[in-house]
Amino acid sequence: MSDEHNHQVGFVTWWRNKYPDVLIFAIPNGSWRDPHTAVKLRHEGVVRGIPDLYVPKYHLWIELKTPKGKLSPEQVEMHRYLLAIGDEVIVGYGAPDCSRQILERFNTIKDK
Repeated sequence: MSDEHNHQVGFVTWWRNKYPDVLIFAIPNGSWRDPHTAVKLRHEGVVRGIPDLYVPKYHLWIELKTPKGKLSPEQVEMHRYLLAIGDEVIVGYGAPDCSRQILERFNTIKDK
């Protein structure tokens, strides 16, 4: 398993424990696929650059990278679009950074 996978699993586990009543879900766009499957998924609506996770209640998109990861040009452009339509976007460099950003920037998310 990749380091990014482990960070995402850790973050999602943290989120679901801290905010059990707030839906978070993954958008599995990023892994390698054989050409046939890639074409099929593109026809089904898969779009490059979509962040890894979404929280509908807060219109919050989360891109999770490894601590040394970098955004692709498609991700940068998608984040600009999402921000322009009024959604929130967080780029976390590892699970701890992502959790910290949630706690700092979204202090309106209350424990229930």
